[in-house]
Amino acid sequence: MNSLAVTVSKLPHGLDLALPAYATADSAGADLLAAVDGTVTLAAGARMIVPTGIRIALPPGFEAQVRPRSGLAIRHGITCLNSPGTIDADYRGEVGVILINHGTEPFTIARGMRIAQLIIAPCQQAQWVEVEDLEATERGSGGFGSTGTGSPG
Repeated sequence: MNSLAVTVSKLPHGLDLALPAYATADSAGADLLAAVDGTVTLAAGARMIVPTGIRIALPPGFEAQVRPRSGLAIRHGITCLNSPGTIDADYRGEVGVILINHGTEPFTIARGMRIAQLIIAPCQQAQWVEVEDLEATERGSGGFGSTGTGSPG
């Protein structure tokens, strides 16, 4: 995998926590840790911003995407709202994770718990060009579900 230097600044409430880290050599996402005081409880149906205790500086032309962890989702119904959440290259505030509990039981978030993953991806801005009409395609203006499910019949 290619690598990219991303500078990280720890905030006072995250000084004792590890930096985002990849679980394996081929992991696409680096784990983000909860920088909460002790533990916090996320009630069933509730949502909250969980601090990570870090700020990052991405190079121009890149974004960071905050994504859910599959284990939390399947085992507890915990996922990220606004997913993937985009962190722009010029943002310098704390990385926060918006978690929601879709489960039926309260969920306890402990300090240092892996709560989400961060993907670094290249991106580019479009130059918007207004035209009177768009070129035709086979699909045309067919929207949601218009290409079918791939099942015959």
